[in-house]
Amino acid sequence: VSACEKGGQWDQALRLLVEMASADVELNTLTYSSAVSACEKCGEWNQALSLLVEMGSAHVKLDTVSCSSAVSACEKGGQWDQALRLLVEMASADVELNTLTYSSAVSACEKCGEWNQALSLLVEMGSAHVKLDTVSCSSAVSACEKG
Repeated sequence: VSACEKGGQWDQALRLLVEMASADVELNTLTYSSAVSACEKCGEWNQALSLLVEMGSAHVKLDTVSCSSAVSACEKGGQWDQALRLLVEMASADVELNTLTYSSAVSACEKCGEWNQALSLLVEMGSAHVKLDTVSCSSAVSACEKG
């Protein structure tokens, strides 16, 4: 699955997950994270979100890597509302939100001209003591220019 991730072969990664489950191979956080990341690389946000749901159904612990990859997939797909929904779900599941997670969400808002949401995320980052970075700040400024 990791090789599929590196090669951006999201459909192959999903097929492998099915084959692994059929062969009674235990799917863990790392396996799912690799598949979510493969989807993220190709902007397959819907598939990435479906994998997170599947992780929950399989009682596989969500982690920052898999969730951040899904937020990034939403950003690439212009799904700012899904990215924000995922941030809320991460917080309620006690999954750490880091700079990369927030930056991807701010960028998703920027791409869709949601300047209010982008600025709110910057404030939230500060409140959560998450380090602001150039990407998140630049994306917020760009969102304001578009708005």
